Amino acid sequence: MAEAAWNEDTGVAVYRSRDPIRNLRVRVCLQRVTSTSLLLQQLHEPFCQPGQQLIGLATLSPHNAAGGHGPEEEKEEAEVGWQEKLFSQFEVDLYQNASACQTPLDRQYHQDILKLEASGGRKNARIFTYTDHDRFTNLEEHCQRVTTSAKAAPSCLAERMANVRRRRQERRPTEGAALKSRLVTWEPSEEFVRNNHVINTPVQTMYIMGDLGPPGKLGGRDYEHVLCTLKVDSNGVITVKPDFTGAKGPYRIELEREKREMWNYTLQNASAPVQQEEAAREQRVFKDLYSRHKDYLNGLVGSDFEATLPGALRLFVNGEIVSAHGYENDNLYIHFFLELPSGWCCPPFQPLSGVTQTCATKTCGRDRVAFFSFPFTLELFFAQENEAEGTLPEWPVLYFEVLSLDFWQRYRVEGYGFVVLPATPGAHTVTASTWRPVQPGTFSELQRFFIGGSPELEDVTYARVPSTFAGSRLSRFGFRTETTGRVTFRLNCLQQSKAFLESSSMRKRMQSVLDRLGGFSQQGSLYNVLEAFQRARRRMQEARESLPQDLIRASASAGPVS
Repeated sequence: MAEAAWNEDTGVAVYRSRDPIRNLRVRVCLQRVTSTSLLLQQLHEPFCQPGQQLIGLATLSPHNAAGGHGPEEEKEEAEVGWQEKLFSQFEVDLYQNASACQTPLDRQYHQDILKLEASGGRKNARIFTYTDHDRFTNLEEHCQRVTTSAKAAPSCLAERMANVRRRRQERRPTEGAALKSRLVTWEPSEEFVRNNHVINTPVQTMYIMGDLGPPGKLGGRDYEHVLCTLKVDSNGVITVKPDFTGAKGPYRIELEREKREMWNYTLQNASAPVQQEEAAREQRVFKDLYSRHKDYLNGLVGSDFEATLPGALRLFVNGEIVSAHGYENDNLYIHFFLELPSGWCCPPFQPLSGVTQTCATKTCGRDRVAFFSFPFTLELFFAQENEAEGTLPEWPVLYFEVLSLDFWQRYRVEGYGFVVLPATPGAHTVTASTWRPVQPGTFSELQRFFIGGSPELEDVTYARVPSTFAGSRLSRFGFRTETTGRVTFRLNCLQQSKAFLESSSMRKRMQSVLDRLGGFSQQGSLYNVLEAFQRARRRMQEARESLPQDLIRASASAGPVS
């Protein structure tokens, strides 16, 4: 029998299962092959496609084996369950002697081997397993190499990490341990650190091994090879290394001895498939569980949602002060507040101002950037006043000033700016430029550099239009300013209003929520007039159709009255 190709992919495969891990079963088939027929195989198949790795290896049979051994020692197949213990010849020879058993696990293995001998001996010869509680599992975890090179010397960190336990054994809490436990251990011992420093999710491990010793000399520790490693954590994640072969070729193990030997083995998932009735019952259980969980969440949230009043608008803003670019000094912070125009209000507990943390700048390209990432939340209400109907309302304005701290904790004004909250819902990124007032001459700049202090605005709203201004023209003649930097905001706006529920065809064409509120803009008033005209026209047509035809002809022939 010639194999088509060897399976070179011995990487790790990860599966997730909701079934109990005790249902997992793996079928392993181990077989010894030889390369003596390689030359004959190449003579029979002189042509090979480029890039195709074909190795002609014939299975040894009793008549062509070098030692003349029987087929039962050249091929073996076993089906292994999760944490099922299959003893090797070395363990059988070791645990048969009661004096060599020191731990409770050794004495348990001694009893198991005596029962096997009484029932006719073990069925396996070359395939055996190491479970999660065996010494080999602990040693294999501690001796894992951190590099793929055999010549690389481990560093100090690698040696220390090799002693860290990568799994947690089952521990039974002692009586009163919860009362005596301490939250902080000021002087931990090495054993304490090793047992409590868990670097990943606790897992259980199992090794499927193969004894590749010469026939008649089984039981040597040097001939033991790991065929498959199985790891399962508490989340139902199953790690298999190497992966199940399936339709792929078998895996290969080469042994460098007096005579070169070669073994191949396959791994198959032999778990029993779920019956149709069991699968349907499981689906019903999960469906019931999900419905109960949904009802539980609905009970927590409730069904009574606070709705806005008719003709009112609720505005939610989840904002973030992202960064500040291009400022002269370091250690920047931003003081901001929100101005509410007429018709706007907020809940009593809603803060409308805030101060960011002090942030050091870093060089990005040609600018010095301070990354704040400072979040803030606003909840606002708008209701049109009766005396202001027919006019366009003003949107809230976010005013801010950028300041800096020097070595002596003195602050300097770096710039003033403002941002008008977006009128459309969605995500918006706004960059606002800032400026600061300056005085003519060099004295103010020297004062600002050496002892701090700089010209400031008494009213920060002067950055746009002062809130106290009531005229028609605002003159800033003679006011000197200097452009400083810019601040980036990220605003996520959400609008809630009953006007969004209206189904009028004309209302669907409106893009702004102000037009949806009705009567709050001139465009809304125009739409109301057009709708009233259409309704009056339909009533006139209905009245005309209801009149007698003779009266309609008489009125048409009478002509106009002079």
